[in-house]
Amino acid sequence: MTTFYDVPAEDLYDALVDRLAEDLEAPPWATFAKTGVGRELPPEQAEFWERRAASVLKKVAESGPIGVERLRSEYGSTKQGSTRYRTAPPRSSPGSGKIVRTILQQLGEAGYVERAEGEGRRVSGEGRALLDEVASEVIEDLDRPELERYA
Repeated sequence: MTTFYDVPAEDLYDALVDRLAEDLEAPPWATFAKTGVGRELPPEQAEFWERRAASVLKKVAESGPIGVERLRSEYGSTKQGSTRYRTAPPRSSPGSGKIVRTILQQLGEAGYVERAEGEGRRVSGEGRALLDEVASEVIEDLDRPELERYA
């Protein structure tokens, strides 16, 4: 049986975007919000919200129970001091908590993620089934001989 661990992440995200587009809707403020303190502009991808939701769902499944704070550090970047002269040494900055929190709430309403009291969020049975089902579809479509043993 194929699991989501057996499939390359980018191919899994591409397939999950189509599935999650049916269940999730980007809020109106998402087109104007930056993805973190270290960013200057909001994302320009057309399917950013669904792609980030697919990534969050996979991260929760891999290392759940996980909270918003740890997910913020996963999606953070480095802040390079001043944007003009780059005088300060690089420091890490967290990603946007509002984006992560809203995606987790939407995934919870869709039934893919559930709360673990005092521990964060973990993937539900329905979410695990969705990930594994999409992974099995992806591995059938891939034409990579090194992945044939997982099919």
